[in-house]
Amino acid sequence: QVQLVESGGGLVQAGGSLRLSCAASGRTSSPYVMGWFRQASGKEREFVAAIYRTGGSTYYGDSVKGRFTISRDSAKNTMSLQMNSLKPEDTAVYYCAARNSWYSGRISIGTIYDSWGQGTQVTVSS
Repeated sequence: QVQLVESGGGLVQAGGSLRLSCAASGRTSSPYVMGWFRQASGKEREFVAAIYRTGGSTYYGDSVKGRFTISRDSAKNTMSLQMNSLKPEDTAVYYCAARNSWYSGRISIGTIYDSWGQGTQVTVSS
């Protein structure tokens, strides 16, 4: 089992930027795929972005394309989410997720991930 710890959330004005980080521990190998999800109050969990261990291919939810950038350092078992041009609708709890085993299906689905962090709050004021 992988333990995930997020950091970097906070309060920012609309148009501003934040950088979230996720540190993975508990296994000797880096997770096969890691991702970010978010859940706003009263809403369902939403896929934000994901990145593979090999090759570094990235995928984004439609609502964050062009504004957010996901990256990872597999050697250090860390992942980051650079969030620019933030909007009030980006306000949510952001969760880091990881899947250790190979998977060929859609990585935007939360149920394919084995481990989850505790979440970090991002609040964007208008």
